[in-house]
Order: sequence, then structure tokens, then C-alpha cells
Amino acid sequence: MAAWLTPEDVRELVQQFGVKFIRLQFTDLQGVLKNVAITADQLDKALAGELMFDGSSIEGFVRIEESDMYLRPDPSTFTIFPWRPRNGAVARLICDVYTATGEPFAGDPRQVLKRARLEAEKLGFVYKVGAEAEFFLFHLDEKGRPLLTTQDRGGYFDATPNDLGSEARREMVIILEEMGFEIEASHHEVAPGQHEIRIKYDDVLATADKIATFRFVVRTIAQRHGLHATFMPKPIGGICGSGMHISQSLFKDDTRNIFHDPYGEDELSTEALCFINGLLQHARGITAVTNPTVNSYKRLVPGYEAPTDIAWSFQNRSPLIRIPSERGLNTRIELRSPDPSCNPYLAMAVCLRAGLDGLARGELPPPPCYENLYELTDRRREELGIGRLPGSLQEAIEAMEADPLVRETLGEHVYERFIKLKKAEWDSYRVQVHPWEIERYLTLY
Repeated sequence: MAAWLTPEDVRELVQQFGVKFIRLQFTDLQGVLKNVAITADQLDKALAGELMFDGSSIEGFVRIEESDMYLRPDPSTFTIFPWRPRNGAVARLICDVYTATGEPFAGDPRQVLKRARLEAEKLGFVYKVGAEAEFFLFHLDEKGRPLLTTQDRGGYFDATPNDLGSEARREMVIILEEMGFEIEASHHEVAPGQHEIRIKYDDVLATADKIATFRFVVRTIAQRHGLHATFMPKPIGGICGSGMHISQSLFKDDTRNIFHDPYGEDELSTEALCFINGLLQHARGITAVTNPTVNSYKRLVPGYEAPTDIAWSFQNRSPLIRIPSERGLNTRIELRSPDPSCNPYLAMAVCLRAGLDGLARGELPPPPCYENLYELTDRRREELGIGRLPGSLQEAIEAMEADPLVRETLGEHVYERFIKLKKAEWDSYRVQVHPWEIERYLTLY
């Protein structure tokens, strides 16, 4: 993925590497990657934005009477799949979605992020984001269906050279780097079968594209190793779940990180503090977007290294926001609540708008918290004025509906359909009788 690629560059690369098939990719509202496959003979038509698809078949897009939609590829996202044969190679392009009248489609998550990014650009800022994405690798049964078992019993940073998961993770990193990613680190996480790959910060749109690609690559390579990769936040109770910490910074002219002030307290600028306050003020409202599933809230519970309290600090890893120790160009704000089931375009759009709202208001956050928030009593939490993240998808939806900034960021089309999808998901979950209830109540009453 390279920002300098033009349509002509793409044509030349397709010819040079003998690309036969090209996947035109985009995401639905829930962040699920979709694609339309074409042959290289159709590339000119695709680059001209003339390829049509049925938008009514995509979750949260349009009704059947409005179904004609068009894909316009972004040349900078062209990449060849390294794991496919070189003879008759396969490549992909990430696309923006347009209506039949030639207008950007309001329901396209990538367009939502582009609008938020444009607001930052008008203020002279480049919003850069890095991500630490966690996932589990599980075995498959004899029919190829995923299980909840793993052969490794490793822990945080453990080295397990004979483990199939470690070998799969190594190939994932190699493939991602061949596709233009800069991988800062990869390692085994806290729970058995859990892994993390850290993606270096980049322009927010490039990072969102990378996360969508990352999930596709990880699952594909896992399958090649006879494993199933899942980004489900909490597949197993009683152990740590998978998060996707988002590290954020604002740059001026792509060379100066405005969150760094060598003369500020702890070398943080006033802009950084105001951005933090914006995230804190809108934390509850944006949680349904950054943590969009019923299962997300099984991770956001005390005691499993995921944040539940709306506070910030430096080295303390229990609050919602942490400021890592690096300064200069690497000064950043780490939001620890998001999980890898989120739509990266929507999640980063609401984070950016929340931070920009903090800048516009110019209000400083409360003092950083140095206590272990997991051990705070309710009384002490009240004394410190620390709020809590939503405890369920239903509570998160209610908080989202109470925060006008989220509606404004997503736009009416995405907002209404997202709320509708999430309410239906909650209702489907709410009416089920779960195994826990049978075990607890069937013989008790």
C-alpha cells in the first residue's frame, strides 16, 4: 500500500506481475470485509468507477429499490496477495462506495472516516493512528469447524518455538510486511492461544485500511496452518479477552507531533491534554462503536486487563487512557477500550471527532490517576469523580443515543442503521436462554 500510486501505476504493476484476478474490497457497517472479484481485463472499467454491485445485499447499506451502487478503487491500496501463486497472481484494491448518481455513499464507513479526517485537515492537523490488535488461534475439528481449544499454554511474551501458533504468527508478519505493513512487534499474549501484532502508526485512513486487511490476512494464514483465527473479544470466560489499543497523535505538516511539548508538564502539550479530555467526555457515547458486540462487554470487566473506568494516566495500565513513556514524534494517547470486532473506519472516526471536540472546548482533563482502578471501592471512585464505561451493549446504545457528537460523526444514514442493527443484536441475545442459566436455576427452583 503506497500513497503515491496512480491508476497508471496500478495498470503497470498488474501487467508487470502477471496479475490475473483483482478483488475490489470494502466493508459493511459491521466492519466485515466484502469483495467483488474481477479479471485484469476489467481493470480499466474498475479504475473508472464503472463497476456496479447490489448495495441492498450488504448489511446496513440500502433498500432493494435503491440497490445500484458503484465501487471506486483507491489506487494507493493496491497490493498483491503474497500467499497466492505467482502465475495468475491475485491482487486487491480497497474501494469507496458511490451512488448511481455519482455521489459518495453516505453509508460507506470509509466515507465516514474521510469526513472526520477532512475536519482535522481543515484545522491543519494530520491524525495518525497505530494499533495493537490481539486475536486467538484455535484448533479445528475433523470437519473444519473451529473449536475453543489450543495446543499452547504460553503466557505473555513466552517463546514457544515448537508451537504451531507461533509459526503461523511468524508467517503472518512476513506476509503483512510484504504487503507494505510496518510491524513494530509481535508476541504471545497473556492467555493461552492469544497473540498480538502491533501495526506502526500512519495516517488514519491508511491505518483503517490496514486493519481491515490485517484481519483478512490473519484469518487466511491461520487457515493455511490448520487453525482458526478469531477477533471475537472474549471467546473464553475466565481469561483475558482480545483488545485493539488505538494509539493516536496529531501532526502539523507531517513533521511535528503537536502532542509533544518539551516544556510542558511530563512533556505533554495543552493540545494533548484537551484531546484527552475530549476522549474522556465522549467515552461512554463512542463505546457502542469501539466495542460493538454483545461479547465486547464480557471483556470490559474488572480483573482481566481491560479498562472499565473513565480515567487517564501514564504508566498505569488500569485506566481507559494511558500515555506511553516515549516522547518527541512518538508522543501518543493510547485508548485501551476498543476491541478488534469494531469497524475500524467508524471507530477511528468517532475517536478523532471526540478528540477534536476536546480541542475546540479547550478544557483540561482531571488529574491523572495513579491508583489501581481495578481495586477501587465505589466510594473511592466517587471521591475521585471517575465514571465507568457501559457494562452491556444495551447500556452502550443508550449512551450513544445520548451523545449528539456520535450521530453527527456517523451521519444520519450510518447512525440510524447502526443503532437498528445493534438493538436487534441485543434483543436476539436478550431472549435466549443460555447454558449458565440452566446450570444455575434448573434444579434450584
